[in-house]
Amino acid sequence: METNTENKVAQTVNISDISMPFWSMVVFMVKWAIASIPAILILMLLFAIFGGLIGSF
Repeated sequence: METNTENKVAQTVNISDISMPFWSMVVFMVKWAIASIPAILILMLLFAIFGGLIGSF
């Protein structure tokens, strides 16, 4: 298969609208919020460790 590497031009994409049912979006946002809980706990643990290390100096 032959590829054309000479015509590499940056293309821009402009999204003007997203059609998504309301309750589907609500479910998505609830799942997003639940999935963020472990990330917040991990960040709190890392900040506590680094804060303890910096505070001990």
